[in-house]
Amino acid sequence: MFVISTEWWNALSTIDQIFWGIAVIFTVLFLIQFVLSLFGLDFDTDADMDMNLDHDYSLDPSFALLSVRSLIAFCTFFGWAGVLALGKGFSSTWVILIAAGSGFAAMILVAYLMYFFSRLSETGTADLNEIIYKNGTVYLTIPGRRKGVGKVHVTIKNSLHELDAVTEGDDLENGQTVKIVEILDNDVLVVEPIEIFEK
Repeated sequence: MFVISTEWWNALSTIDQIFWGIAVIFTVLFLIQFVLSLFGLDFDTDADMDMNLDHDYSLDPSFALLSVRSLIAFCTFFGWAGVLALGKGFSSTWVILIAAGSGFAAMILVAYLMYFFSRLSETGTADLNEIIYKNGTVYLTIPGRRKGVGKVHVTIKNSLHELDAVTEGDDLENGQTVKIVEILDNDVLVVEPIEIFEK
């Protein structure tokens, strides 16, 4: 099998070898990054681009076009598009143009997806901050003195949400009305019985 593979490789033209090499190497890197992300070990480095145009139009600085993830996507699609274009008999010039166009499209798509997901995360955090000092209803008993986590029902922008909650005081029973006094880093609410604030 190795001999056949070597013969196949040697039979390729230089430009074929270049595109096949790029496609295979960066596909492997893409798969490694994907597997790492499943285990929470993903890594990425951004080079933010702030694009200023007339009338002070600008791209959101959280939009990162240049990152490890987007560059791997560029090279992966660049390689495979080149391989396919060569297989279709396009000239070298057209092959490079098609490969570069596909790579840039993949790069921009990945950058926008990452931007979209980051904005979703920011929106979720902002929504939670809006409910501080708002009321909620205990859905699952909350152990007192932060000895455990219960759940509360809270309305955020006319939508009912079930969120984890702890309390500093006594146990809070199911159905009890509470006030949200703090949001912890892991999006756990700190709540107190509404009676405390009514006295």
